[in-house]
Amino acid sequence: MHSTEDKLFDIENFNVNTLDDEIRVDELCQKFLRLFYRDLVESRHLEPEVAAALTYGADYFLRDFIIADRRENIFRIDSRRLRQFGGNWYIVKNVEPNMEELSQQLDGTVLFYHFCAAHGKCRPALAEEIEQTCRDRNFYQQRIDSFWEIENNYPDWNRACALD
Repeated sequence: MHSTEDKLFDIENFNVNTLDDEIRVDELCQKFLRLFYRDLVESRHLEPEVAAALTYGADYFLRDFIIADRRENIFRIDSRRLRQFGGNWYIVKNVEPNMEELSQQLDGTVLFYHFCAAHGKCRPALAEEIEQTCRDRNFYQQRIDSFWEIENNYPDWNRACALD
């Protein structure tokens, strides 16, 4: 990243307090994700289609969940947000939640936070925590499976991985 990009992507610029902030941060996040995509292709030598899929996965987590739904700074989250995203929010927000799609979102998010750590935007320990949380695919599969089995106990299912 260049020094002008460093200033543009300063951590404080990603705070979300108002609707105007949310719109601004969403646009800023899109720009940052383009840098992430370019890094995946140029530095990690991923095929453009693979890089695009991973970037989209991170995009969905960041822009739809963290910025729009949680209204949080993408650099000031903790790994618990990934568990809430994959174990609850993703499942109830999608018509056909499935592990193939969720895995792509989790994998893209892991790579994104390692990219952020490499550029000093988050602690390397956060990227590692996020990676560990995302590795627990059995948890996410169990949450999807148990969602499909709900008959009339949604509150219990929701409490097991609440968004608060």
